[in-house]
Amino acid sequence: MSTLHEVGRTAELPPGKARLVQVGGKSIALFNVGGRFYALDNTCTHRGGPLAEGKVEGPGVICPWHGSEFELQTGKVLKPPATRPVTAYRVVVEGDRIKIEF
Repeated sequence: MSTLHEVGRTAELPPGKARLVQVGGKSIALFNVGGRFYALDNTCTHRGGPLAEGKVEGPGVICPWHGSEFELQTGKVLKPPATRPVTAYRVVVEGDRIKIEF
């Protein structure tokens, strides 16, 4: 059964920014793209790079270590060298509170 975990407030993550959140024993990269929030496992499946430090371009985030790109909405690989997706989490915004479901 899934649970919503509060990870912050919308004002704490301006558009175009990302940050690392620790919740439920997980390291999750949280992104605000034009007021829409996305959450992915923070660890790149190629060599463990920190996705919260990556560059957001279009629908994806580029790992800062080796350039793998992952789709923000689904976690699927858009560009190698990674071959396995990262886990994407559903984000719910209730008022000004950001919550991640897992």
